[in-house]
Order: sequence, then structure tokens, then C-alpha cells
Amino acid sequence: MNAPRELADLPYAELLQPHRGGLAAGRRYDTVRLDDLTLQDERAEDTLFLECAITQCAITGGSLRAARFNEVWIQGTRLVGTDCAQTNWLDSTADSCVLAGTEAHGAQLRRVTFRQCKFDSVNLRAATLREVRFEDCVLRDVDLGGARLTDVSFPGTALERLRLARATLKRVDLTGAGRLDLADGYDALSGALINSAQLVELAPALAGALGIEVADG
Repeated sequence: MNAPRELADLPYAELLQPHRGGLAAGRRYDTVRLDDLTLQDERAEDTLFLECAITQCAITGGSLRAARFNEVWIQGTRLVGTDCAQTNWLDSTADSCVLAGTEAHGAQLRRVTFRQCKFDSVNLRAATLREVRFEDCVLRDVDLGGARLTDVSFPGTALERLRLARATLKRVDLTGAGRLDLADGYDALSGALINSAQLVELAPALAGALGIEVADG
């Protein structure tokens, strides 16, 4: 998955037109750029963003529920307390973004790259992630309970109090994670690849989750 690293790398970069004003529900936004906008309590449910760029924006509250993001570049943008439940993400990249208190349960993500992003108290319960890469990110108190993860990797990413209860993992590579700290869902690791150092660090919690008593001497 060769994600673009700069806005200029986008095949549609020269076609982008500036967008002014707010967002509206059920609209189609095609090859537009939202740049340096402050959007608060916007209602943009069931919206399609196609080959768009969202840069240096602050999105607070509001709803993007069931919105679709196809080939979208998002950079330097903050989403705080925004409803992103049941959104659909395809062939998109988020770079240097912050998601805090974001509701994204039931979201569908495929071929998505998050680079140097911070996730704080993000709800991804029952989400589906396929071919997703978290590169040099921080995931703190992220809830992936009941989610399905396939071909997901976390190079250089710190996972703090990650929730995996009832999650299903398949070909999930955790070996490159800078930190691996689970709040629950240790049994979900049966579908993950970890390294020997991570295994040693997780051993006490794994033993507890499996009901194994450890006694020395």
C-alpha cells in the first residue's frame, strides 16, 4: 500500500478547487479542498467525499455519520467529539491528524493509512479494518471491541489501553508497535503476530486472562 506522502503526490492535486462555507447532508463533494476551516456542529450525514483534500481544519461536534471518504487526503486536521459512525473509508490517507472523543463504531476502512496521527478515546467498536496501516501513531483508550481487523499493521505506533474484547484479528502485525498495552481482549491476540519482547511483557496479563496461576519457589 503506497500511500501518498504529500498533497502534491495526489493524482488529482491539480484538479482541486477550494471549498468555502460549511457542509450539508447528502451532498457529493468531488475534487474539492477544505483548507483552514473551522467547522462546528455541522450536519453532513450520508455525504460523499471523492478525491478531496481536507487540510488544517478543525471539526468539532456535529455528524458525518454514514459519510463516504473515497481517495481522500486529510492532513493536520482535528476531529473532536464528531460522530463518524458507519462511515466508509477507501484508499485514503490521514497525516498528522488528531481524533478525540470520536464515535466511529461500525466504520468500514479499507486500504487506509494513518501517519503520525493521535487517537484519544475513539470508539471503533464493531468496525471493519482491512489493509489499514497505523504508522508512527498514538492510540490511547481506543475501543476496538467486536471489530474485525485483517492485514492491519502498527509500525512505530504506541498502543495504550487498547480494547480488543471480542475482536477478530487476522494477519495483524503488532511486531513494530512501539508500545503494546491492552486494557482487555488478550484472547483476540490469537490472530496477531507479536515479537518475543512483547510476549515477555504481556506474559503476566496473558496468564491472568487464561486463568494460569504462576508461583515461584
